Amino acid sequence: MLASLLFLSASMTYDSHLPPLLPWQGQSLSLIQQAGPLTTDFELSDGYISPDYKNTMAFVERLVAANPTQFKSQIIGYSNSKRAIKMVVASEQGFFDADQLANSTKPTVLVQAGIHAGEIDGKDAMFMLLRDIATGKRRDILKKVNILFIPILNVDGHERSGHFNRINQRGPSKMGFRTNANNLNLNRDFTKLDTPEVKSVLKVINDYNPNLYVDVHVTDGADYQYDVTYGYNPVFASESPAISAALDQYFKPVIDEKLASQGHIPGPLVFVMNKRNFKEGLAGWVATPRFSNGWGDLKSLPTILVENHSLKPYKQRVLGTYVFIDGAIDALSNHSHELANAVKKEQAFVPKELIVQRGYSKTPVEIEFKGIRYTSKMSTLSGQTEVQYIGEKESYTNLPVYWQKDVQKRVEVPKAFFIPPVYTDLIEKLSLHGVSVNKLVGENTQPLKQAKIDKYSFAKSPFEGRFRVTANFDYKPAINVNLDGWFEVTTQQKAGELAVHLLHPEAPDSFFAWGEFNTVFQRTEYMENYALIPFARQMLKDNPKLALAFDKKLKNDKSFANDANARLNWLYEHSPFYDQAYLKYPILMSFEEEIAIPEQKDKEI
Repeated sequence: MLASLLFLSASMTYDSHLPPLLPWQGQSLSLIQQAGPLTTDFELSDGYISPDYKNTMAFVERLVAANPTQFKSQIIGYSNSKRAIKMVVASEQGFFDADQLANSTKPTVLVQAGIHAGEIDGKDAMFMLLRDIATGKRRDILKKVNILFIPILNVDGHERSGHFNRINQRGPSKMGFRTNANNLNLNRDFTKLDTPEVKSVLKVINDYNPNLYVDVHVTDGADYQYDVTYGYNPVFASESPAISAALDQYFKPVIDEKLASQGHIPGPLVFVMNKRNFKEGLAGWVATPRFSNGWGDLKSLPTILVENHSLKPYKQRVLGTYVFIDGAIDALSNHSHELANAVKKEQAFVPKELIVQRGYSKTPVEIEFKGIRYTSKMSTLSGQTEVQYIGEKESYTNLPVYWQKDVQKRVEVPKAFFIPPVYTDLIEKLSLHGVSVNKLVGENTQPLKQAKIDKYSFAKSPFEGRFRVTANFDYKPAINVNLDGWFEVTTQQKAGELAVHLLHPEAPDSFFAWGEFNTVFQRTEYMENYALIPFARQMLKDNPKLALAFDKKLKNDKSFANDANARLNWLYEHSPFYDQAYLKYPILMSFEEEIAIPEQKDKEI
């Protein structure tokens, strides 16, 4: 009792600055075990504590020891600080090998906790659920599914623990940090793959082929009544619309009903357009492939992003996560056939064009929304009007939602990409992405195109450890290219759409945009005027067409005519001495025969 009071006192100290709470007394409180075997630190502390890395790993081994015929732990990778990243495999028949589970007649769910280590709800919820399986209370679960569970993905951030890591989150009393030891956000790394943690997850997905991927987070943002919000890219904006439709039809009703029956309020995964004026509406976000659920959408892997509400107490959030996963398991067990059919449909389809960039629509969709009443007051600290939530329910009947429906950029899907053999690091990353790569032997016999960089700009500050780049491109035939030893990536494969987002230079989450090819912006050989001028004189004499172009530019462009360096650079660029690889994207592309592609209309909600 004294320990609980101390935890309560600490909680009141660290969250006294947060808005008042609505009273909550859900049926899911009955899930808490007060004493007995495998009682978690979360339960022993009355819902205030989450164990540190050492105690977390110890609890994993206690779970396995309690049920060794159905549980097994394994190391799936190591952080840069050499901490082991562990995964629990749970199977009724004791199938623990990747091949066994990948070919199991039961569906497999992968639950990932702690990709943002402060948002650790999934770890303590799954410890309770696995405990209930191990002690026989929930024998039904492994009759339905196989389970893969990563308790902490960001193991280094988890140990950068403290009371003050998230100012707007109510518990646990100490929580980990958002980024890893290299200060990289793991949930921005699903395309560039800079981190060993995310590489480990992708290897698990490749090896075990899970049927459902659940990534558990905690929100930022505004106050509202919902305690468990979750989502996936909506049908109208998804690259796997059949999967999104299946999740809408077969999963969402089951999960929502189970949460509601246990006293939780499930809600949509949306964000606030203006945090100081809730009535301006909500932002309907569409995840790009740098995020787990955006990557899953392109991979045709059913992926649900759970975002528990940060202002709800830790106990309520953890119990809500338990109920959510229980509901997702029910839905997966009962509708695995429908979901599998949707996956097959998406894997077999590669469009002629892909939308790679979206913007918020100016036309909203109106929804009912369970908000929290607030007042607006002038703050003497900020010098502007600020919101103060007052802990009372306020429901909106026609709240606008602005979805990212506006298409800002499309790209034509190439037939194939061709990667020079020097980029072996990209081949390794493509393999982790599950993209099939073929090494070529012999000469090229097909027409190819190369993207020439026209205008470009680098970001003014680093993002996720990289200086990102944007550019305009001009596509020209690539002539006399010997592809012997090169790597071919055809887009007609299960991961074809993902391959386009990774390899097409105009895609915002491509390897190019993340700076993998920044060396093409470097010039390493230059001319000397004493050598260039006599050569250029002879070059213009031998090429009247080029001479005419030079004279025309002198006549029509006064600034060029008056700039000696510009004139000499122009001549150097048109000489055979100029670096032919400068400002050229080294990955080549082949396309189907040129055909007119009808304009595609965006799908409506």
